Amino acid sequence: LHTGIQDVMVWYSTNVSFYFSSIKMAGSGGCPYKKQSEDSSSSFACTIGSEADDTLNLLNMMPRENQNPSPGQPFPLSTTRVISSIPKAEVKEGEETNWIYPSAQMFWNAMLRKGWRWHDDKIGPEDMDNIVRIHNANNEAAWAEVLKWEKLHYRKCRTPRLRRFAGDAKNYSLRARFRHWMGHELPFDRHDWVVDRCGRDIRYIIDYYDSERVHPDFRFALLDVRPAIDSFSALWDRVRMAWRRWCLPEPPEKSS
Repeated sequence: LHTGIQDVMVWYSTNVSFYFSSIKMAGSGGCPYKKQSEDSSSSFACTIGSEADDTLNLLNMMPRENQNPSPGQPFPLSTTRVISSIPKAEVKEGEETNWIYPSAQMFWNAMLRKGWRWHDDKIGPEDMDNIVRIHNANNEAAWAEVLKWEKLHYRKCRTPRLRRFAGDAKNYSLRARFRHWMGHELPFDRHDWVVDRCGRDIRYIIDYYDSERVHPDFRFALLDVRPAIDSFSALWDRVRMAWRRWCLPEPPEKSS
């Protein structure tokens, strides 16, 4: 993956999808965005739950759907959207039951809306298509990791669903900072996902690290996914999963 595409992916995550500081909060005293720790969920819940600019979707902090070409756009972009495998916690009548990924045109418009200039990165239509594929593949991989944790609660909830998500590439988690202190690279992105576990909201932290190579399925990130320590239950899940990873043998890989 060439550096330009990765830079655009990080820029997009930080400045478009999750650009809290540009949102005008309403209500009693408002709720300005605050840096949160790995163990704190208050600022995240406040930001997501507040009233914001009606041009934004509060569930994912994305601008409302805009599939029209932007003024001066140098080439046409696809408006095709892919339905994810990730179920939505709240589904209105007539809506898809799963989250739908943005099209290349929606990515382009959202980036322009926050000040991105395509001339600076020399991005072409094929690059935008790759950005969408990478974005989708990373989200599918993240959800697969979330489901591994949710299997710990399979008897109580067999249908976990994603309620909302947000992120901030520069708001490093405590674990990411500790790894950096130990000599490892910092993640290039961080997301927080809130999963509806049959009526109970569980926050997950996802750190994205550069794998330095692109897989055939367009995954280029190594994901560190775990529940935030917002409760004793989440802490116990972390302990149980650590024990399983250390003490139980890995299943043999299937031969191709």
